Amino acid sequence: MGGGRTVQPPGSARTVILTVDDDPGVSRAVARDLRRRYGEAHRIVRAESGQAGLDALRELKLRGDQVAVILADYRMPQMNGIEFLEQALDVYPGARRALLTAYADTNAAIDAINVIDLDHYLLKPWDPPEEKLYPILDDLLAAWRASDYRPVPTCKVVGHRWSARTSGVREFLARNQVPYRWYASDSPEGQRLLAAAGQDGERLPLVVTADGTPLVEPDDTDLAAKVGLATTPAAEFYDLVVIGGGPAGLGAAVYGASEGLRTVLVERSATGGQAGQSSRIENYLGFPDGVSGAQLIDRARRQAAKFGAEILTAREVSGLEVTGGSRTIRFTDGSAIAAHAVILATGVSYRRLEAPGLDGLTGCGVFYGSALTEAAACQGHDVYIVGGANSAGQAAQFLSRGAKSVTILVRGPSLAASMSHYLIRQIEQTPNVSVRTGTVVESAEGDGHLERLTLRDVASGRTETVDAQWVFVFIGAAPLTDWLEGTVLRDGRGFIKAGPDMTPDGQPPAGWELERPPYHLETSVPGVFVAGDARAESAKRVASAVGEGAMAVILVHRYLEQS
Repeated sequence: MGGGRTVQPPGSARTVILTVDDDPGVSRAVARDLRRRYGEAHRIVRAESGQAGLDALRELKLRGDQVAVILADYRMPQMNGIEFLEQALDVYPGARRALLTAYADTNAAIDAINVIDLDHYLLKPWDPPEEKLYPILDDLLAAWRASDYRPVPTCKVVGHRWSARTSGVREFLARNQVPYRWYASDSPEGQRLLAAAGQDGERLPLVVTADGTPLVEPDDTDLAAKVGLATTPAAEFYDLVVIGGGPAGLGAAVYGASEGLRTVLVERSATGGQAGQSSRIENYLGFPDGVSGAQLIDRARRQAAKFGAEILTAREVSGLEVTGGSRTIRFTDGSAIAAHAVILATGVSYRRLEAPGLDGLTGCGVFYGSALTEAAACQGHDVYIVGGANSAGQAAQFLSRGAKSVTILVRGPSLAASMSHYLIRQIEQTPNVSVRTGTVVESAEGDGHLERLTLRDVASGRTETVDAQWVFVFIGAAPLTDWLEGTVLRDGRGFIKAGPDMTPDGQPPAGWELERPPYHLETSVPGVFVAGDARAESAKRVASAVGEGAMAVILVHRYLEQS
């Protein structure tokens, strides 16, 4: 590096050089010389005891700062320099470590090279620093940069392997495209993060945000706000509110915002719906090689944002009210927004599997939907999938890449009634995927996590108990419309009726006050439309959901023009 200063690009985060010495005069002198040479490119942090140095490192760790070099004096009371560097190694294993010693302590310094993998030791006094200090620090910094110990700022999640809430947090972050690293609570890094946050591991998960904020057992709303997702609307009144962030909702948001409507999309968990959890969609127009649900949804979300649509995450809707030309959406926290028009794109959720033992193991081996964050843990294991629709087939193909075996359990006599032909062919050609027809889950057992499933043959009634740690459930579709009870017309299963489905006899639905009949996707409330899987008799396909979202916006324009 020669004798010049190291200068980082403008705006880049400055890495830390930490110096620890119990003598205030020496501490200030070391920090002064370090700042003179490295102050532009690095933050110089000093501490006057080993414990103060460890506290500083833990705070830096929580904030996600990078520590490049730690320089500690050998002779310090309570905790000498070698003892301090040994503990510092647990917090920042990648930082380069140097010991500042007197001539009489050189044997201890040499021993420390082997004990704590010491990188270098310096003798007091270090004057002139240009000859005795800076060349050594230059080499240590160059070695640190070459070692690639500079982490990309991401969230960190610490939790128990078999924890429903930990699994939920990981799935929430993944589906919202928030980068994170996962650490088991009993792993060395997990223990370091817990200690840095002052936690003993009794309350999990711990989430450390990219800026170092520790969150203990956060709910989705708090988590969303702290990781940078929008949760608060920018206005009180909009042209269009879209409820639900699946393909239909995102399609509506893209077309609404691109055509000049002030649009806000409200999502209770993560954009994408069931499609966002799909490992691969191969029959969507324009993607001959297939596309993962996450990729498709990420593109749609960015497209909606590009046109100016707001996207609110982790906001639960509790009611819809009609006052004159205004439609008011109420949230569970008591707040509300209003709009000229509303598109209901709430989608559906997988129905719960009614069998003894399953509820208590949800998130601990029993998952509803693909739960792609768990795929890596299935490596080399036997996996069971319950359901016979496309989502089940896509998950089976995805999990088969690493699992020892994948068994699809289907109540009916075959997959043909509910799964696309191309998927059936793929399953038939995958050697470690098998299909058991006429089979249902009778019960589940496990101590803290799934260990066994009891399966029942529908025809004979015979049961069989199998070892199982993983079961993914894809059965039926339950519309997320209970909050609309008494407001819009629904069928017996909760799906929303719209357009001609409400007027089989040519008569408008009860309470309809307009002279015109409802538009094709309009519900029993004028100005409130439905799109996607929540609509009664919908096709339950990604392409049709996107198309209905776009069509609903066209009908919103027609409604606004005539209002």
